[in-house]
Amino acid sequence: MIMERIGWTRGKTVFADRVQQLRPLFRRPDPAQRTEYLPGELAQCDLWFPPAERVVGLRAGRPAAGAGDGDGDGVGVSRWLSAVMIPARQSPDLLGGHWTLICGWGRVPKALVWDNESSVGQWRAGRPQLTEAMNAFRRTLGIKVIQCRPADPEAKGLVERANGYLETSFLPGRSFASPGDFNAQLAEWLERANNRRHRTLGCRPVDRWVADRAAMLSLPPVAPVVGWRQSTRLPRDHYVRLDSNDYSVHPTVAGRRVDIVADAERVQVFCEDRLVVRHDRCRAKHQSITDPAHRRAAADLRTAARQAPAAAVTTEVEHRRLAITTAWFGLDEVAA
Repeated sequence: MIMERIGWTRGKTVFADRVQQLRPLFRRPDPAQRTEYLPGELAQCDLWFPPAERVVGLRAGRPAAGAGDGDGDGVGVSRWLSAVMIPARQSPDLLGGHWTLICGWGRVPKALVWDNESSVGQWRAGRPQLTEAMNAFRRTLGIKVIQCRPADPEAKGLVERANGYLETSFLPGRSFASPGDFNAQLAEWLERANNRRHRTLGCRPVDRWVADRAAMLSLPPVAPVVGWRQSTRLPRDHYVRLDSNDYSVHPTVAGRRVDIVADAERVQVFCEDRLVVRHDRCRAKHQSITDPAHRRAAADLRTAARQAPAAAVTTEVEHRRLAITTAWFGLDEVAA
């Protein structure tokens, strides 16, 4: 476009070289500052979308929003790397993955650094605003969440480089049978990665991890509420929907209010604090998961409802004599 506007008729390479020389004269400098880390101070966090086909439940699919995302955390001083695959990038699953990694550490950093992930928060009117779920999460842990400015990936370059490290060193040559297999292979590889010599540190991340972890905060006495929590009235078709998937419930509780509790591994439905059904969480999208026992029970209940004899009508209806009504309206005189 610029070449057409100025009437440039020579080669594109020469033009690009000259633009590169002129650009610093017109662009305002915006240098990126190197972050200095203190033990236990912060961890950088990001979502990683592996570009590899894998099994995500009932079907094979490419990783996308909800099909399978990687929640990765990198700790500042030690460069300790942790990651786990989560079903979706929505707040319940993202915070559930966060809590899984933090529980694995046994401690929590004083701050978490995030970009403008929709489940974390957004910059609005020049100020960062956390989501209600993330605010509740950080308050329970007693930490703060630092949101990077939009279009500023250098602000959390540590975890951005870790994403590239995972993509080039972990994925090649691997195949995964299930999300659980993915997480198992990832955990095994991360253990080796954290024991390798880090070029920037000049030592292994595990050598600094003890001091880094000791400076972190203790876990709260009450765990934060993570995962899915929903309450609804079970419809006649006795299915509940969670993250675009439908899960069957025993039809005997149709029409009653049920509570849905789910995490990355399972979906549970309760009715009056009683467990009604437990399903394995499906990582694929737009699926219907049916328990054969529920299908048979629904068929039996439908048959019983059709074959039930109709109740005989025994209600007596009072019939008033017509002469009384005629007398009320004075019609007997007219008739006479």
